[in-house]
Amino acid sequence: MKNKINFKTSDLEKMDKQTVVHLINSLGGFKSVALVGTSDSEGNTNLSIFSSFFHIGANPPLIGMIFRPSPPERDTMRNIIDTGFYTINHINENIYIQAHQTSARYNKEISEFDAAGLSAEYKNNFHAPFVLESNIQLGIQFKEQIDISINNTTMIIGEIVQIFIPEDCLSEDGFVNLEKANTVTCSGLDSYHKTIQLDRLSYAKPDKEITSLLKS
Repeated sequence: MKNKINFKTSDLEKMDKQTVVHLINSLGGFKSVALVGTSDSEGNTNLSIFSSFFHIGANPPLIGMIFRPSPPERDTMRNIIDTGFYTINHINENIYIQAHQTSARYNKEISEFDAAGLSAEYKNNFHAPFVLESNIQLGIQFKEQIDISINNTTMIIGEIVQIFIPEDCLSEDGFVNLEKANTVTCSGLDSYHKTIQLDRLSYAKPDKEITSLLKS
C-alpha cells in the first residue's frame, strides 16, 4: 500500500469546495442508500434518494435520517411532517441509475417517480407510495424532528410500521439477507457498490470464543 496523504483543516480550507465535499462524504465508508417516497396532502408524489439513514432502536423499531439545510426547499421533509408518513425503499442493481436520477432538483409539480421511470405503489392503505421495483420496502411513521444547529441540518426519526421482504431473503432468526435481495450500497455521493458477505459471527462474550454462524 502506498504512503498515506495527510490533510489538516488548513489544507481543506484551500481546496476546491466540491473536492472537499467528495473527500469528506467518502470518509465515512460504505453507507445505506435508499429511495424515500412521500406524497403531499393532495396526493402528489415525491421520490428522493438518501444515504443518511441510521438505526436508532429495535423496540420500538426506529430509524433516523438527516436532511441538509434548507433552502432549497425540501419537498420530502415537508411531506413527511405534513402527512406523518413516508416509505424507505432499498435500491437494487436493476434501478440504481434511475434512483440516482431522483437526486436532480425537479420542480414541485414534477414527480420523480415519473421523471426517473419508477413506479409508485400504494398498498395496505398506507398513505405514502412505495417503489414497486424495490425488493425491500419499509413504511415509516414520522415520530420526531430534531434540529441540529452546528450545521443547520435536521434529523427526522420515524417508526417502522410496515415491512415488505421477499420470503427467501428472511432467515429463521430474523436476519435479512441483503445480498439475496440484491440491495446495493454506496460511498461518497455517486459511487454504488454490490457486496460480498464475509461471514456471520456469534454473539461476542468475554468468556466465549467467536464462531461462524455460516459454518456451524
